[in-house]
Amino acid sequence: MDEDGAQIGIKQTDEAREYAYSKNLDLVEVAPNADPPVARVMDYGKYRYEQEQKAKLARKHQSQILVKEIKLRPKIGVHDYETKKGHVVRFLNQRAKVKVTIMFRGRENLHPERGRDLLLRLADDVKELGLIEQPPLQDGRNMVMLLGPTKNAGVKPDAKGEDVERSEEAVQDERGREVDAPPRDEEPQPAEEVVEA
Repeated sequence: MDEDGAQIGIKQTDEAREYAYSKNLDLVEVAPNADPPVARVMDYGKYRYEQEQKAKLARKHQSQILVKEIKLRPKIGVHDYETKKGHVVRFLNQRAKVKVTIMFRGRENLHPERGRDLLLRLADDVKELGLIEQPPLQDGRNMVMLLGPTKNAGVKPDAKGEDVERSEEAVQDERGREVDAPPRDEEPQPAEEVVEA
């Protein structure tokens, strides 16, 4: 095949190589098992570069799923619970799955319902960001639950309470005259005051 994809016909290897070199291109074997073998005249360096770019773009669009883990105890304090819940919320906002583990020690193992209740309470507290993918399961001395992010996890809520909006075209100062609005990056400068002596 030619560089444009056109059929050249059946040629000997040396003849095909001379044809490719005369056009300052490479002779690349495409289908070695065909009868006769199929070769293509192309710029092999450019072809490899394009393949690498396609692979790089495909890797860029892949989403990696991270699994973060939080460990709790059944007798956790209120403040500690709120801190751990904050970590779970942060992980879910990062679009990561969260594996919540409750570790039982000693006779705490006799009351797995306390751990299950704690895990379900945590799932209920973060239900707008994460949903239960694996319900609480006892695994030896640990109880494990897996939370996955919902569609609205990681989405910033709209700013509330913004009653005053600044016009980009002009801002009126206290004297009533029109002044150009400062660019958003720049801080507004205070008006000069005249002090009488």
